[in-house]
Amino acid sequence: MGFSKLKIPRVCEHCSKPFEAKTVMTRFCSISCNNKAAKEIKKFEKERIEKLTLLKNYAIKIAEVQSREFISVSEATVMFGISKDTVHRYIKRGIITGVNLGSRLTRVKRSDFEALFSAVEVPDKSKEAPEKPTFKIGTCYTISEISEKYHADPATVNSVIRRNKIPTMKVGSFVYVPKNLIDKIFDGK
Repeated sequence: MGFSKLKIPRVCEHCSKPFEAKTVMTRFCSISCNNKAAKEIKKFEKERIEKLTLLKNYAIKIAEVQSREFISVSEATVMFGISKDTVHRYIKRGIITGVNLGSRLTRVKRSDFEALFSAVEVPDKSKEAPEKPTFKIGTCYTISEISEKYHADPATVNSVIRRNKIPTMKVGSFVYVPKNLIDKIFDGK
């Protein structure tokens, strides 16, 4: 590739410093950046190969651990991503079954962990449509009516309404609150 008389503005891929390149193919600002980048690429490739060989070497052991009913604490920490202290705490609380076969020979039941970490279905709250309050005559109280009926201070009634997020409707100087929601709260006390 020939040299250009133009200086091409570039950013070094290794050190991210701007420089002027002489060719279109130039990627690094200097030979040292080029060498450092090449070493990093070799290092990442070597690590990837090491991980692959490690997985090949331990594939049989991993399959064997997954088929056993009782596993060691260290195997449980690797399989389920929790600390050894957490495993011992679960054993102490009785959440999982643990058997102590001697010093440093604690075995735990794998099925207990699988049941502990299985997916829990959370009910969808969007299916349950909240009942819409009706602000018709006869279905609402005013603040003063609530305080008279339940012998409560109007400030207390207002705080209960705010705390429980009860919908209100203001008409003129009166604040109307649905009877069914207020009765549920004050009858429950």
